[in-house]
Amino acid sequence: MVKIGINGFGRIGRLALRRILEIKDPDIEVTAINDLTTPSMLAYLFKYDSTHGTAPYDVSSTDHSIIINGHEFHVYAERDASKIPWIKNDGVQLVLECTGFYTSKEKSQAHLDAGVKKVLISAPAGPMKTVVYGVNQDILNANDQIISAGSCTTNALAPMAYTLNKEFGIEVGTMTVIHAFTSSQMILDGPKGKKFRPNRTASANTIPHSTGAAKAIGLVIPELDGHLNGHAQRVAVVDGSVCELVSVLKTKGVTADKINSAIKPYTKDNPAFGWNEDEIVSSDIIGDTHGGVFDPTQTEVTTNGDFQVVKTATWFDNEYGFVSNMIRTAKSFGDK
Repeated sequence: MVKIGINGFGRIGRLALRRILEIKDPDIEVTAINDLTTPSMLAYLFKYDSTHGTAPYDVSSTDHSIIINGHEFHVYAERDASKIPWIKNDGVQLVLECTGFYTSKEKSQAHLDAGVKKVLISAPAGPMKTVVYGVNQDILNANDQIISAGSCTTNALAPMAYTLNKEFGIEVGTMTVIHAFTSSQMILDGPKGKKFRPNRTASANTIPHSTGAAKAIGLVIPELDGHLNGHAQRVAVVDGSVCELVSVLKTKGVTADKINSAIKPYTKDNPAFGWNEDEIVSSDIIGDTHGGVFDPTQTEVTTNGDFQVVKTATWFDNEYGFVSNMIRTAKSFGDK
């Protein structure tokens, strides 16, 4: 059994625990949580979730823990990750780094200094092994200590880009992710940061936003390094996003049917990459546990002589879908 500690009990950390409890895998167990918020508040926010609904558990708290269906999870409030007593009290072997602050190998070293064996960062973290389960988890080995799970968009884009590249070859491409707004944005207009657009009301605007997901594909699929770029449009929904990839393929003369027929087999019985042709909308993807769900109804091929542009799309729950794929990666990582 791999014992897990969760550092940061925000949107990702809480849903990570929810997913681990949901799958009931005897080989992974959360034993401790570190967050600067009080255990009573953490218990309340775990139990009641405006997006994903009320957790189906009996949840309470003490001064130093939260209790879920009678099982106690120690809660620490340590700002310095190197001082979290993961090992002494809880036997933690793998930390899910979900604070958004320890997003580099150098910063996450603090967890190793605290005695844990492995760290999985729930965000892009620079030039390190970046694993999207269902695409490249085979690169993991026993010597790896700190890896990244990439971003929610990377987990949606990677399987689509991987299958397109494997079947047809991608010359170049650009991605647009129509993404739900997140807690990093403003609830009302105000001067929170130096950039102008993120300071506008998230629930009332479509806001162009940067994303490193397309560039990070090079860490997941090395043969596409430098071939993709992209950006985000943050929109006024709380969850449920769609990733569009516009690409020029090496194979000429393709059609939308040929592309869909080539991709569909990769989604069969695949927990990380799904398929849905039911003309769904963003709210329909909430709660889906795939990293990405391919939508064949949005595949387009535009041809002018020998020149072709292809558009493909995947839906994803940018919270629970990402977390579910991250937990698959954590299981694979811990098994090493």
